[in-house]
Amino acid sequence: MDRFQAMAAFVRVVETGSFSEAARQIGVGQPAISKTIAQLEDRLQVRLLVRSTHGLTPTDAGLRFYERAKTAIQEADEAELEARGAGAGLTGQLRVSAATTFARLLVVPRLPEFLTQHPDLEIDIVLDDRVIDLVSEGVDVSLRMGQLSDSSAVARRLARGRRSVIATPAYLEQAGVPAVPAELATHEAIVYSQLENNWIFRKNGTEASVAIRGRVRVSAAEGVRAAVLANIGLTVNSDWMFAPELESGAVVRVLKDWELPPVDLWAVFPTGRLASAKARAFVDFVETAIGKPDVPSAASASEQRQCDYR
Repeated sequence: MDRFQAMAAFVRVVETGSFSEAARQIGVGQPAISKTIAQLEDRLQVRLLVRSTHGLTPTDAGLRFYERAKTAIQEADEAELEARGAGAGLTGQLRVSAATTFARLLVVPRLPEFLTQHPDLEIDIVLDDRVIDLVSEGVDVSLRMGQLSDSSAVARRLARGRRSVIATPAYLEQAGVPAVPAELATHEAIVYSQLENNWIFRKNGTEASVAIRGRVRVSAAEGVRAAVLANIGLTVNSDWMFAPELESGAVVRVLKDWELPPVDLWAVFPTGRLASAKARAFVDFVETAIGKPDVPSAASASEQRQCDYR
């Protein structure tokens, strides 16, 4: 039994949940995969997989072996890429996670160029507004927005965006245009439940703290967009989330002479795993496509931490 091939076969079985699907992807017969896994369990003297109504599930020992084996395979792939040189094309699968609206508006439309540059690369995009566990989900890199919190994960800042008070002209015609931040208290606000809603506005050294409130709270950015575009109320959000509508005039900024805290876009890499060449190439592409940050692209020591919000 080839030790490395057995590890690769086991990783594929865990990820597909099936001997037959793993065999199909590898290009061998199912009996060969079953035999390889059985030999691997004999060698390790531990059970790695159990059958259930949902298919094959790794045991605790199997899950630990899977994580180590996957890391070893990725590092071996990286070693081969380094040996071949930068001219070698990127191949295999890249798994990326990102917030749904941000990816839909600003990442997915730019993918054709990246895919053309790397014709042998496949991209699996996990869309979720929540922070997910990158290791357990098998994610190579996550695009997140917001504050950093303490963690051992490495995060690289890619861009800095503007936050604004945003509403449709139709809503403002009905409810009036706020002239100062304090007037936001009299408006219907679409509240994004994953954000703090107490905002500090600044203008010429003056600060104004305002808590926005409304009858509609939404847990996903797509819902915030839909509510604003339905003229239900205004919102405080990043300009990225309303980029097409700001350009077309379907929504407008108000209180434009007041400044809100900016929002940062981060690339976050999973703990305990080397950033792959595929992930690094994708991050470089996104950084160029979205716009250069206000700081050097290489994060400082204080920025080698996990984002706590997308």
